[in-house]
Amino acid sequence: MKTIFITGASSGIGQALAHAYAKRYQHKGVSIGLVARRSEHLQQLSAELTKQYQTKCYLYVCDVRNATALNTAAQDFIQQVGAPNIVIANAGVSRGTLTEYQEDIAAFQAVMDINVMGMVHTFQPFIDAMKHARAQGAQAQLVGVASVAGIRGLPGAGAYSASKAAAITYLESLRTEMQHHDIAVTTIAPGYIRTPMTAINTYAMPFLMDVDVFANKFVDAVEKQKRYTVIPWQMGVVAKLLRLIPAALWDRLTKNAPHKSRDIQA
Repeated sequence: MKTIFITGASSGIGQALAHAYAKRYQHKGVSIGLVARRSEHLQQLSAELTKQYQTKCYLYVCDVRNATALNTAAQDFIQQVGAPNIVIANAGVSRGTLTEYQEDIAAFQAVMDINVMGMVHTFQPFIDAMKHARAQGAQAQLVGVASVAGIRGLPGAGAYSASKAAAITYLESLRTEMQHHDIAVTTIAPGYIRTPMTAINTYAMPFLMDVDVFANKFVDAVEKQKRYTVIPWQMGVVAKLLRLIPAALWDRLTKNAPHKSRDIQA
């Protein structure tokens, strides 16, 4: 029996991951904890997974910014099915932000709280139980969803780029810490994936990938316990090149680059 806990499960990548895991493990048995803020979307997803794959679903309606609520959800999931084999911190938001506007401060705070602290809130209540489970030979893996946007600062996306850069570095630190307990930590950095979050973008999105294709590649990477991977691979090449661009050249390249409008959020 495979046990998986996924935040941000009501749409986009999270929803696709739930379907991918349910389909892949339907003959071996799988229980999935689904976390999101929208109850009606979780109910619909649960009904689909139960009907199509006979998946056992546990639904938790909460905001990842609420550490207490996530702790309660985690303890219930552990009580119901035991320590999860895989915990996926997927919940995230993107919003156009500009530091020059005072009214954007709240948006900066929300993006950082959800994309960074939400990840910490997701992992923390499971680690102790996963330590004990791993000592007994069970799979124990923490997976965080970052972004190629965390490689270099993008214009108009100060909050999002900063949050994803923080997520990448946080996950690297966590991976070194969890070595002592033999708990794997995987960082997945998506490029442009076809989801409601990217559907509102008005600029070109190179190597745009369908979310179902992405989800299967995501599951493959997690199964291989990769430490860090970019999906699609073409964006991985781009990410490596981005690291090599001198700051002065980067400034010139991005000076007039298009970016997400401040009144749009996802």
